[in-house]
Formats: sequence, structure tokens, C-alpha cells
Amino acid sequence: MANPYREIFQAPGAKGFAAAGFFARLPIAMAPIGIVAMLSQTHGEYWLAGAVSATFALTNAFAAPQISRLVDRRGQTAILAPFTTVAVIAFLALIVAANRDWPAWTLFASALLAAAMPSIPAMVRARWTEIFHDRPELNTAFAFESAADELVYISGASLSVGLAVALFPEAGMLTSTVLLAVGTAALLLQRSTEPRVRPAEDGPSRSAIRQRPVQIITLALIFVGAIFATAEVSAVAITEALGQPGAASFVIGVYALGSFVIGIVLGALNLQMPLQRQLAIAVAIIAVTTIPLLFADTVALLAFTVFVSGLAVSPTFITAFGLIERRVPSAMLTEGVTWVMTGIGIGMALGAFAAGWVVDTFGPHNGFWVSVTSGTAAFLTVLLGQKGLSVGRPRAASEALAQPAE
Repeated sequence: MANPYREIFQAPGAKGFAAAGFFARLPIAMAPIGIVAMLSQTHGEYWLAGAVSATFALTNAFAAPQISRLVDRRGQTAILAPFTTVAVIAFLALIVAANRDWPAWTLFASALLAAAMPSIPAMVRARWTEIFHDRPELNTAFAFESAADELVYISGASLSVGLAVALFPEAGMLTSTVLLAVGTAALLLQRSTEPRVRPAEDGPSRSAIRQRPVQIITLALIFVGAIFATAEVSAVAITEALGQPGAASFVIGVYALGSFVIGIVLGALNLQMPLQRQLAIAVAIIAVTTIPLLFADTVALLAFTVFVSGLAVSPTFITAFGLIERRVPSAMLTEGVTWVMTGIGIGMALGAFAAGWVVDTFGPHNGFWVSVTSGTAAFLTVLLGQKGLSVGRPRAASEALAQPAE
């Protein structure tokens, strides 16, 4: 039996841009926690570290889609080069400001400018789409990207904190900045796989967020992102309450492991079921599997229920990005993908806040009620949006031939 992953990497340039993209996206996980690890050591104030990190993360969440919109109009090289340069300089300024104990406003200003960091996962997915447009191999490529995202979130945060603690406070942020600069440069040097710029048939003023499928999927993944963050916060709180705080990293790793494995398996399959139904099933599984989390009263049971809860996360992401590729005009593809990733990020931020409040107010085990509520909301969003997800618009005049019905 042929290995579908081997087949996608036989495409010219695929290995190169996938490798460059992996290293360039590590700062997504490294930077937010790296800022906290750096400033908490250099300034000794967690509120300041958290506020600066939040300034970067939330600003980037809303800036990234606009940057990607420019990429759709002008191309990756034309836009990524200047914006990445701004982000790298701002990160370096933030590092120097922390090291030299500059005024607090310089920390916030640097974090604000560093939010110019583009969404590298969206750029890489756009390259896969350029190669395997409307072909079964694209599902495998998206599965690989989801697995890569999982690895980034698992390893990136740990690497950033580990370097800051083991070497010096700025080590994690410095490594993150170097990876962003080198990884993005390596990606942009590979011009042969850069997506072509396609004219927007509805005029230059339209945004991908005005597309109904983008709205539905982004909203649904805000709730899914909240589940992801709640699992992390609640795992830390519960293991600490059980007197085994060191088990938190194991539980969180198991959560990501389940998603990683299923995502790899799904990518090797060529399912014929319409993508919008696949998404509904995946989100339904996520919603149902949040319920057992409420009854996890030992570390072993917590690890098992978290593992089961994570099984459908990667399939959800794979089908969500697949729908974006099929339902959004090509001239808006990169922006559309970025909005979905922004939804995940916003959901994680809101979920962490909500879960933290619930844990502080009602106790560690009640944090998972945020997961149950979010899972239900995600499922209802996808279920009510089935009609909107089943019909896409033509990507451009040159692609006006009707696609197979799903």
C-alpha cells in the first residue's frame, strides 16, 4: 500500500517549504510564553509579563488576517519580507528593553510592533493548496500540517521556558526570534512553490471574513480553542489539587498525543463523506468527550479522559481547513485560513481566562464545565451552519466550472 505522506513530499519543493515553515512557525508557541518567562525573571512581576504577552498575542490575532489579506493581493515574498523584518526588529527591541530595564512602555510598544509577525501556517497551507488544488492529496497535506501544529504547541512552549530557565532569561525569546527570521527567509527563498496572485473577482475591498463559511468555521473554532486551553488550565489545577503537580505536563502531552495520532491516520485515508458532515461528526465527538472530564478524580483517569477528549481535535482542524480551501475564493485563501487560525487563538485566550476564573471560584474539577459548554456551542454552530458550509462560491472567473457536489 502506497504511503500518502511519501507521495505528497515527492512534489517538487514540498520538503523544503514544509521544513522551513515548521521552524518559522515555532515562534507562535514560543513567543507568548517566552515573553512571560523573560519578563517574570527580569522584572519579577507576573502581571507585567502577562500584560505584555497578552498585548502581543491579541494584537497579532487581529493583525495576522490583515497581513494575510495583503499576501493574497501582492504575494508572499512582497508582504512577508517587510512584515517579518518589523516583527524581528521589535522582538529584538523587546529583548534589549527587558535586559536593560527600560521603561514599561517600551515593552508594550515593542510587543505591539512584534504583532506584525505573519501567520506562517497559513502561508504553508497556501503552498500545499497551490500544488494539490482539488486533489485528494490535499487532505493528507492538511493532516500533516495539523500534526506539525500539534508538535509546535507541544515543543515550542517547553523549549522557550526551558531555555529561559536553564541559560538566561532572554534565551527563549532570542531563539524564537532567530527561528522566525531564518525560517521565514528560507521559506521566501523558495519562489517556485509560492502561490500565484489571483485577482479578486469581487473587488479589492472585500475581506474573507465576509464569506459565510469563514464566519461559521471561525466561530466554531473559537469554541474548540477554548476547549483546548481549558484542558491545559484544568489539568494543572487538578494535578496540583491531587498533590501531583508534576503530572500536569504528562496529562497535557497525552491530550496532544491523541490528536496527533488520529490526525496522522486520517490524513492517510481518502474519505468520501462531504467535508461539512465530517466536521459536524468531529465536533460532535469533541462535545461528547468533554463530559467524562467532569468525573476525572485521579491522575490516571484524568490522563485517560483527556486523551479521549483530544482524539477529535486534529480531525476537526483538518476538515475545517479543507472546507476553507473548497468554499473560499482562491484570491482570499490565505486570509481565510488565517481567520480560522485566529479563531483558535482567540478561543484559547478566552478559554484560559474563563477556566481560570471558574477554577478559582468553584474549584479545580469544575474548570471542565467550560469545556462542556464550549463543546456544545461548537457543535450547535457547525450543525446550524451545515447549509452555509455545503455551498461555496466560484474562486474566480477562470475557475467557474462547477465543482462536484458534496
